Amino acid sequence: MNFEVFSLGTSGMMPLPGRFLTSALVRREGELFLFDCGEGTQISLKMLNLKWKHISSIFISHMHADHVTGLPGLLMLSSQVEREEPLYIYGPDRLGDYIESSRRILDMFINYEIIFTPVREGVLVETDEYTMNCFMLCHTKVCYGYSLVEKKRPGAFSVEAALDLHVPRGPLWAQLQRGQSVMSDDGVLVHPDQVLGPAREGRKFTYITDTLYFPELADYAHDSDILFCEGMFESALEDDAREKKHMSARQAAMVARDAGARMLCLQHYSPRYSNAELKTLEREAQEVFPDTILTRDRMSFKIPLKD
Repeated sequence: MNFEVFSLGTSGMMPLPGRFLTSALVRREGELFLFDCGEGTQISLKMLNLKWKHISSIFISHMHADHVTGLPGLLMLSSQVEREEPLYIYGPDRLGDYIESSRRILDMFINYEIIFTPVREGVLVETDEYTMNCFMLCHTKVCYGYSLVEKKRPGAFSVEAALDLHVPRGPLWAQLQRGQSVMSDDGVLVHPDQVLGPAREGRKFTYITDTLYFPELADYAHDSDILFCEGMFESALEDDAREKKHMSARQAAMVARDAGARMLCLQHYSPRYSNAELKTLEREAQEVFPDTILTRDRMSFKIPLKD
């Protein structure tokens, strides 16, 4: 089962050559989830050959321009391809006003349904396979983080156990793997737990940007396979970060460490840092959490199944 994360933009405040404004995308089993939509998002999507018409949902953290100004263009672009499915957009209350005013003032041609949902803390979306969770951050505007969490998968199927219980190969095996009991050739009811091992954990992606550091962030990011987290400043500027309600790279690493994350992908860097100077952020974060990546635009990361 495919689960990939793409960094579309890593800059905060203003776009730079080769560093677009903040945006990330998750592709899971062909479904695309977009997190924030800063300037340049469309360009990275094109360069990575990611099909924007397959974006099913967009999750916006907050109403600062560097996180939403790419949205009107993306909405207009999506009208240039055949799209029958609605586009679901989630974010703070004022995001709905922004979408509607942009459509009206720009006289947008939109040939598909847009469904906007104001977010609150808790479970935003739930399917048979995953949940999308939302949690409050601490910024100068109302701001949210998101976690895409796969539900547990059934345990490994034991062919030997199924044959020993006289369940013939074929559709009955599939039913057992779906959690349904079946009748064996002997007329005995066989239950899934007789042929399946322990349930296997799903995968988790967490997206955190634009927030003051606080210890509870680790609870939200707990056990993330990949944590995308802002690391806007070096530790020498943590007083500035606190005043502007941002985090340093070192503080992002503290969140990853305390959350038991498997990988930290730094993002949302201050434009004060050149590409070479960003190494300072990477070094400071790795001193706290060695499995830190200095994420660059259009990097991608795969999350393998836990077997």
